[in-house]
Parts: sequence; structure tokens; C-alpha cells
Amino acid sequence: MNDTPGRVSPGPSPSDEQAPPAPEQPAPADRATGADEAAPSSQWARQQPPEGTWSTPAAGPPAPRRPARDRARSTGGKRENGGHGGWGGNGWAPPPRAPQPGVIPLRPLGVGELIEGTIRTVRLNWRTVLGISFPLALATQSVATVVTGLWLKDVPDLRELSEADTANPGEFLRTIGDSLSGTGVAWAVGLLGSIIATAMLTVMVSRAVLGRSTSAGEAWRSARPQLGRMCGLLVLVPLLMAGVCVVGLGGGVLLYAAGAESAAGGITVLGGLVAMVVATWLWIRYSLAAPALMLEKQGVLAAMRRSAKLVQGAWWRVFGVQLLALFLTLVISMVVQLPIGLVEMLVNGGASVDPMSWAGLVSAGIGAVISSTIALPLSAGMTALLYMDQRIRRESLDLELARAAGE
Repeated sequence: MNDTPGRVSPGPSPSDEQAPPAPEQPAPADRATGADEAAPSSQWARQQPPEGTWSTPAAGPPAPRRPARDRARSTGGKRENGGHGGWGGNGWAPPPRAPQPGVIPLRPLGVGELIEGTIRTVRLNWRTVLGISFPLALATQSVATVVTGLWLKDVPDLRELSEADTANPGEFLRTIGDSLSGTGVAWAVGLLGSIIATAMLTVMVSRAVLGRSTSAGEAWRSARPQLGRMCGLLVLVPLLMAGVCVVGLGGGVLLYAAGAESAAGGITVLGGLVAMVVATWLWIRYSLAAPALMLEKQGVLAAMRRSAKLVQGAWWRVFGVQLLALFLTLVISMVVQLPIGLVEMLVNGGASVDPMSWAGLVSAGIGAVISSTIALPLSAGMTALLYMDQRIRRESLDLELARAAGE
């Protein structure tokens, strides 16, 4: 026999026949609560749902729960459940923003953020930038213009000399020597100005990252102890690249001197391409040595090793950023030289000016001063920020910078 309520046995025996039970009488509405609680047949929970219309769940399997990412996207980054502690008070919330005490957020940066941080640094510290870059650009370019006008003005043109029938090898060598001497003096003066500007601007950028302003005098006092090492670094790296180019082109030159002109051309081109690739690799490998030397007080060789370590594994990224900085510098130079050239043509009635005349040298010098004043801060700023970005990615420099900014 089955005693399950509401079910009738299919074939009851005579011994099981009983009188049908009397139907239960509904309890009165005003029955005492204690009697209901004492009733053993009650099958309902004490706390009943509130009165109202309750919908029946739809037939079929329950709807799948959406992933947290989709829920966050649909709610716009807000917490579910009215924004008051979904999932037990620990609902999803957007990650906290990186601290930004200065010109960049203290986290790994994108290429656009590097450019934006450089421009913001120049804009917020324009007095210091002009106080550093303009005097140095004016002084170095003035010396280069005077040296070119006095030293190289009377040097014969190599192309004209090669077309002359009376030229001899000795005259060729003297012309090449004079040209290299004058160009070397102008290059050395320009390099010295670039070294000083890079050192001072690197100090300024490092403090701008912490939200601190720097005067030109403070940047000079901080950079002065490292200028000797900075000169050694910015002379050693170009010499190393030049040595690679000499080795790459040397084979073709020797073959040409030996009379094998047919083989010399192909060897020279191949050696030049290999030398260019190796020189570019060296340039990027040691491109972060200058900020490492200035900000970490490193020696020349230690700074080069430090740069190689930071660039390792990120060569292509560093190459792209440095190539972009070089492209911006060239664009700025072209934009500056264009109006100066137009003014020069208007003054001279459309006639071309001899580039070795004083008028041509002064005109070119003015354009070089303006372009250097703008390009030097951009180049130094992007290199310094790229150095910090690599240290943030490799060494968690952002934590140290945040602590330093909070002091």
C-alpha cells in the first residue's frame, strides 16, 4: 500500500478498506499564530513572499549567465545590482588610474603618449627650454657660420677641380684636407652645444615627470658634473659607427686602388649596406646611454652597457620611436627653412644666392638656429621619456617615481 497523499491504490484488498477520511476544514482567518505553528501538517515556511502578482518561470533551461566582461561592457563599467556591492559587496569596478604627478602617467607608455609627454614638457617649461636651447643654438651656429665663411670660402670645389685638366693628386689632397678641417671644427662646436643642451634638457625632463619645475641655472648645476663623461659618450658612439662604415667600405676602396674596378663596385655597395645596418643597430643599442649617464650618474662604458640592457628585447620599438623623433626633427627643419628661403628670394628679386657668400651663410644660419631651438628639446625629451618608459617596463621605476613625487 502506498501512503502517498492524493494517490489511490490500483487494487485494494478487502482488509485494507477503510472509511474515507473526512475533509479538512479550512482554518479561520483569525486563528492564533501559535496554533498554526503547532500544527504538524504545515508544509510552508514561516516567512512567506509578499502579496502581489508572481510570474511563473518560463519553461526550458535557464538562460546562461553572461561573462563578467560582457556585463561590464553593457553596464558601462558600473556595478550591477544598483551599484551597491554586487556579489556580496565586491562588485566589478574599473581599475584605478595610474598616478600622474607630472607630464606622463606612471605606467608603460604608448608612442603617442611619449610624443604628448614631450610636447607637454616643452609647453609647461618653455622658459627653461628657450633659456637652454636658444643660447646654445645661437652660439654654436654663429661659430659654424664664421668658420665656414673664413675657412672654407676660398677652398676650391672638388667637382670643379675634378673637371680641370691641370689638377694633380696633391691639389686634390690639399682640398680634401682643408674641407675636412673646416667641417670638423664646425662639427665639434655643434657637438659641444648639443652635448650641453642634451644634458640640461634631460635633467629638466626628469624633474618634469615628478611635477617639478626647473630653471636653466638649476639644470646647469645638475648637469655640469657629468659633462665630461657626456662628451666622451657622444664622441665614442659616433666614432664607433664611423669605424664600422670605414671597415664596410674599405674592401671596395682597396679593390679599386688595386685596379679591380669591376669587382670594386659590387663589393663597395654590399659593404656599404652591411655597414649601414650594423651602424644603425649600434645607434639604437646605445641610444639610451645619454639619459642613463645623466640620471644614474654612470660612467661612459657603464652607461653604454646600461643602454644595451634596456634596449635588449625591445630593439624594434626603440628604433621606431627614435626614427619618429628623427623624422619630426627633419620636418621641423624643412618647415623653418621654407619661409626663410622665400624671404631670401623676395629680397634678391628671385635670383639664387651663392650658398658660400655671407648672405647665404647668414640666411642658412638663421634657419639652423630656429630649427635647433625647437628640435633639440623634442629629441632630448623623447629620448629621456623613452629611457624612463623602458625602466618602468623592466624595473618598475613607476613605483620609485611615485614615492619620490610623494615626498
